[in-house]
Amino acid sequence: MRFIYCIICLCLLSTCSGNSEEDENCKFLLNVAVNETINLSLPQYSQLQFPANSVYIPNAGNAGVIVVSTGFDFFAWDASDPNHVPSTCSALVPSGVEATCGCPDQNKYSLITGAPLENSSLRCSLKFYRVEKNGNNLTIFN
Repeated sequence: MRFIYCIICLCLLSTCSGNSEEDENCKFLLNVAVNETINLSLPQYSQLQFPANSVYIPNAGNAGVIVVSTGFDFFAWDASDPNHVPSTCSALVPSGVEATCGCPDQNKYSLITGAPLENSSLRCSLKFYRVEKNGNNLTIFN
């Protein structure tokens, strides 16, 4: 009976391996606390009232934060390319619902899903921040 118990325990331990789904290549970005509130009535953010527009908010996250409007919802992403060590070229430049890295490889990402576009070899998606709408204000936080 003791032998059967040992076999069962061994089977359970082998199926519960510590194999994490987290990719080791996706650890370039720091877990920086973000808590920003923007007023959609202000001119610099008024374009978010229309679908398929995005704005860059400096001095938040790793390299700023990009907020995008879908017309129904808002999404916020860290403006640092997660597939690069942070540098002067790794900041993303938003354009509508896409953002492009300034480095020579010009990695491109969807600001709706956070997934890489065009280059299927990229492993990391954009770092997501939560967004809450309260009246004319958006609060971006993690």
